[in-house]
Amino acid sequence: MAVDMSMPVLVVDDYNTMIRIIRNLLKQLGFEDIDDASDGSAALSKLREKKYGLVISDWNMEPMTGYELLKEVRADPGLNKTPFIMVTAESKTENVIAAKKAGVNNYIVKPFNAQTLKTKIEAVFAE
Repeated sequence: MAVDMSMPVLVVDDYNTMIRIIRNLLKQLGFEDIDDASDGSAALSKLREKKYGLVISDWNMEPMTGYELLKEVRADPGLNKTPFIMVTAESKTENVIAAKKAGVNNYIVKPFNAQTLKTKIEAVFAE
């Protein structure tokens, strides 16, 4: 597995409980450098300040959604290579297709466990 456990990970979700859950799952997997943001615009500021090895973002947030964040990240030459995993409670096919077209690296449907997260992260870094 070519996943660097020391790389900084940014978790983006407007629901604190979900941030805690994802943070705990990442820690179980061995990640230590985990930051969080409560919406897409806050995440974008952090992404421009620090180089993250991975972004794990919720889809549904206000005022900037995870989908809008993804599009912003992919449009920014300094950020467009950042691996991006979208997390959502909805497994709507059109959302998955839209996220893929926008350049998402992987997609996780809630609820999920550490093993699912690990598999999705490994798939991103195996590309």
